[in-house]
Amino acid sequence: RRVRVRAFPLGIIPESFQEPADRAVADEVATLLRAIAPSRLVLGVDRLDYTKGIPERLEAFGRLLELHPEWRGHVSLVQISVPSRADVPGYAEQRLRIENIVGRINGEYGEGAWVPVRYLYRSYSHAHLAELYRAAAVGYVTPLRDGMNLVAKEFVASRDDGQGVLVLSQFPGAARELTDALVVNPYAVDEFAEALYSALRMSPEEQQQRMLRMQQRIG
Repeated sequence: RRVRVRAFPLGIIPESFQEPADRAVADEVATLLRAIAPSRLVLGVDRLDYTKGIPERLEAFGRLLELHPEWRGHVSLVQISVPSRADVPGYAEQRLRIENIVGRINGEYGEGAWVPVRYLYRSYSHAHLAELYRAAAVGYVTPLRDGMNLVAKEFVASRDDGQGVLVLSQFPGAARELTDALVVNPYAVDEFAEALYSALRMSPEEQQQRMLRMQQRIG
């Protein structure tokens, strides 16, 4: 008999990321945004897992600050890492590695009124994430390997303002659908940093054009 194997991309319900947040959620997110103001927000959201490329993402952000010092004090990375398998030694080592990189970047580039990286080791509700996606200048989704990665689609779905730039690894399945993202190789740190630089400098018109096309793909 003949067996046919095909890929069937997993989707999301876009409307669920466009609902307005309640007052408590909006206030909590507003507090975080005030803490990084006037910096622009680069947002990463992942389970703490070695496939998600969080160390590489942090290194690329640090490289951005090294190559383009004019962005120091003007951009902040908020990395949300949802706890996962904390009792497994490999995951505990990954957490320690990430925290060490965060400490090094903040120690090297941070200033009294500006912290380059805010690392949040906790889970957030669906409503919290949608509010954060809407506030971010850049969605930073860069796994080393992923079957699909729905965070990329969630970020796109949330942007009812048509703004924001998705920086996306070439390695998840989502990269085959969201071709208007800035697609990067997360192992190539300079290329990665320059893609982030391009994302921060992208015009509102180009952001809107790219975002609309991606929203049509997931709609």
